[in-house]
Amino acid sequence: MDEDADSMEKIFINGAGGVVTKSIGLKPRSGYNNPTVIELKHGILNAMGLPNPGIKEFSKEMKEIKSKKIPVIGSIFASNSEEFLILAKKMEEYDANALELNMSCPHAKGYGLEIGVDSKLVKKIVSDVKSSVKIPVFVKISPNLSNIIEIAKSIEEANADGIVAINTVKAMKIDIDMKSPVLANKIGGYSGEAIKPIGVRCVYEIYRNIDIPIIGVGGISSGRDAIEYIMAGASAVQIGSAIYYKEDNVFNKICNEIKIWMKENNYTKISELVGEANI
Repeated sequence: MDEDADSMEKIFINGAGGVVTKSIGLKPRSGYNNPTVIELKHGILNAMGLPNPGIKEFSKEMKEIKSKKIPVIGSIFASNSEEFLILAKKMEEYDANALELNMSCPHAKGYGLEIGVDSKLVKKIVSDVKSSVKIPVFVKISPNLSNIIEIAKSIEEANADGIVAINTVKAMKIDIDMKSPVLANKIGGYSGEAIKPIGVRCVYEIYRNIDIPIIGVGGISSGRDAIEYIMAGASAVQIGSAIYYKEDNVFNKICNEIKIWMKENNYTKISELVGEANI
């Protein structure tokens, strides 16, 4: 996930099937003060605060990346249905191939999880966006939900084209010598290797209760990780924090590992693996 056209192109060249932009809002946001990111033993803790150039300025990056014929999913965040509609139409105007509605950021006040926890509000926003654009609409949901199946069903009922699961896990780190939280925002989102079992569980449960496709996200850094998500019920996967550790070639690596595993286990299509372990 990125907001820079050159970075998105590099990711695509190195084996990704497409790219997802960083979440873009209606107006520019500088995000939170530092420190905003800390590397922990098994993952990354961040509270960036959704920094972005705003949808108007982002048109320049979209124009550049789309000129290279690269599939782009435009991620957007907003505080209400009206803002989501404006952003969705703009992303469609910028030639995004699909939309990702970020309703799951765990640390941005007024956005993300504060919206994504309300099933009725989620259903209204998704329904409004679906009726206003022609491109596919995916909804990124949080693992920090006690009603995750209720939210997933509301997304399906609103005719979304798929669910993206999961976003980061709400977490924090305290410096015991300073006697204070490490992040400036205190609470952030945890990503990376440690959250993979949570993501797999969420995909597994969602798959058992809905019929629309699921994109699995969280802690994927190998072909076996991706296959685990697919067997839980994901039709595709997203890769984020693995780039931090293994750089851009992680995409080719994962694709090759999947192909080798499938050949060794007599599978010819990814679709044969979807939900294979969901019994």
